[in-house]
Amino acid sequence: MRENSFRHFLDSYLNIWRNSSLSDMKRIISKDYKAREISAGEVVDFGYEQSIAGWEQGFNFVKREGNSWDLNEVSIIPLREDEVMAIISATLIIDGKRLESVSLFFQTFKKQENDDWTLIRSYIETGVLSKNEFPGTIL
Repeated sequence: MRENSFRHFLDSYLNIWRNSSLSDMKRIISKDYKAREISAGEVVDFGYEQSIAGWEQGFNFVKREGNSWDLNEVSIIPLREDEVMAIISATLIIDGKRLESVSLFFQTFKKQENDDWTLIRSYIETGVLSKNEFPGTIL
């Protein structure tokens, strides 16, 4: 695996997220995508269609209200020759103020035969306390 290939892709992916580009996000998420989200102790499993609906809702909220995303790369972990996990903390900035909690996205990307990367799996923890509440943490 060429590290710079994934690095370039991840930078592009984060820009797509920051810019709330649903059309670009749709191209990155695999049609076979599987995800699990933990929110307020509830477990929800979902796939591609539900993911796109969630991104659309979030992106529309950001665009309509003039808010923005605060995204931070926590770690990159090579899993296999053609798979990499990126851990990303994400929250919203609303009216110029960052929310006190973040969501942690453990996202697995797979390199395709055409050298493009696709998002194939996610595990998401919502409502994680931010570094402001726990000084010295990585979030």
